[in-house]
Amino acid sequence: MSAITSAARISTRIGHAVRRPGRLAQAAAALKRGVVPAVAACLALGALLGSSAAAHAADAPGAALPVVAAENFYGDVVKQIGGAYVNVTSILSNPDQDPHLFEASPKTARALQHARLVVYNGADYDPWMTKLLAAASSSSSSQRAIVVAADLVGKKAGDNPHLWYDPRTMPAVARAVSAALGAADPAHKSVYDANLAAFLSSLKPIDDKVAALRAQYKGQPVTATEPVFGYMSDAIGLDMRNLRFQMATMNDTEASASDIAAFERDLRERRVRVLIYNSQATEALTRRMLGIAQQSKVPALSVTETQPAGVNFQQWMLGQLDALAKALAQK
Repeated sequence: MSAITSAARISTRIGHAVRRPGRLAQAAAALKRGVVPAVAACLALGALLGSSAAAHAADAPGAALPVVAAENFYGDVVKQIGGAYVNVTSILSNPDQDPHLFEASPKTARALQHARLVVYNGADYDPWMTKLLAAASSSSSSQRAIVVAADLVGKKAGDNPHLWYDPRTMPAVARAVSAALGAADPAHKSVYDANLAAFLSSLKPIDDKVAALRAQYKGQPVTATEPVFGYMSDAIGLDMRNLRFQMATMNDTEASASDIAAFERDLRERRVRVLIYNSQATEALTRRMLGIAQQSKVPALSVTETQPAGVNFQQWMLGQLDALAKALAQK
């Protein structure tokens, strides 16, 4: 088996564990055994395929700064701030797949090797990033800036890792990205500062929508199959029910019979206004709850972990908030 194929297979197993903290110990062991050596082989292959030339191109005067984002919504923020002066690679970018099934590739390895800025979520959502960064060490590593969203908002392993749904997160990430770009490319610092100001201003409609929903629906009971939307729900002030069930789903453990019964009762008796579910990870129990919600005429709200194509971060968030408002308005 080739090193690259080995990396892909091992990292697929790790991908299943990314949002499943109960499997992180196994994932870490798999990383130690196979992914780092395999990705190192990918990096060596990258060098043979011309990665050195890519490094020189990245350092050329006027060249766009190479940036890698683990998740495409962070990549979008970098693009909005960096504009034409950044070349962004987003690793997780397919909204039609479970975002946790990451597979290593020589392309990803080369991108990380030459990145001047790397942005990722942290809080054990993407633990493979630290291993890949270690494997991607090179002479340019000392020039690489790293922005970890979890560090900026004080979150750690064991906390809800879906930080981009917290209205506090993207302003913090944007400021850190702007500072990193300005340090790496002082000639265009004024551009990055101006783009940062524009980005922060563009978040106001999201804040306004959250405030309006809070004013109208604070305390209203809702439920969810897993805590993807949890931070946004908290910001709106919704009464989120069935938290133990959600944590079991996220941790890939079996929910207790009593927790399943309580969830079903909330739906059958319409004790909740909306069922929120992650449309990128609809497992059997999630489909079962969706069926009960449909039978009981409880509106269901689809949310995603990956930013859809054709929209920016602000449009994505506003679209989901608009859909929530429509669902909550149903009697």
